[in-house]
Amino acid sequence: MSPEEPKRGPLGGVRAALPEQAPAADPLAPVLPRGGPVAVPDPGAGTGPAASCPLGACDGSGWLIDEDDEARPCECRRRRIERARTSGLVGSLPKRYRGVSFERPPVSDMARQPGLSATVGAVRRYCETIGEQLDAGRGLWLMGGPGTGKTTLAMLASKAAIEAGRTVAIYSTPALLARIRRTFAAEGGEDGYLAFFDRLVSVDLLHLDDLGAERTTEWVLEQLYAIVDRRYNDERSIVFTTNLEEPELTRQVGARTVSRLVELCDGNPLPLFGEDRRVELAPAAAPPQPS
Repeated sequence: MSPEEPKRGPLGGVRAALPEQAPAADPLAPVLPRGGPVAVPDPGAGTGPAASCPLGACDGSGWLIDEDDEARPCECRRRRIERARTSGLVGSLPKRYRGVSFERPPVSDMARQPGLSATVGAVRRYCETIGEQLDAGRGLWLMGGPGTGKTTLAMLASKAAIEAGRTVAIYSTPALLARIRRTFAAEGGEDGYLAFFDRLVSVDLLHLDDLGAERTTEWVLEQLYAIVDRRYNDERSIVFTTNLEEPELTRQVGARTVSRLVELCDGNPLPLFGEDRRVELAPAAAPPQPS
């Protein structure tokens, strides 16, 4: 290839039409974490063997070249920016739930039980259409007693979102409130309240476990309402689990918060009934030793 011939990407786009370096006003600057730069491809950088577009649309640069040799951002660039912006949140499945699947126990067993099959089916449909659900801001409300499988089913939704390349934050509600409290004493490079709150409400899916398990105070009610209300207005999905039925949950977290959750989750909660499976699966107690 002669020096005068334009360089082309693997998909045939004219790479010479792109800028040789990022503009001075880098759009990623406001959202990069303080800990250092995030590996988001530069529009003018070459693409090595490792560069790829998760959507199969661009050549890995994050830009598309149209018929008029004009560059426009690829959807994968927006998703990379979102991941950079939400760094610092708990966005991976806990170790215990990384192997969860509809085809394996306990979920496969739950799907065969008359009182649980409808709920498992609803969660499965949500996971199979996860992109559509997140784009529409729809969530899931899983309600039942301890050990009935609420968290496992909620983790399936979070797993589907992660595998689809979407941003996810996973917290137990008491742990999230404790994390918010720490932001008020943030030092140095730590996130303050506003920065953390902005990251939390910006993820594609917020997964809250054990909503209603926290001790109710005016401060707690204020924080939960602020999170849910912002996500409600921005049409961003929430998946949450609770041991409480709707009247009890309303008393615990407030009517305004529950009203928004009802709409985000398209109405009634998905119920899970039965005995505590953790107790059922626990090893039998060892027989007493002779004295």
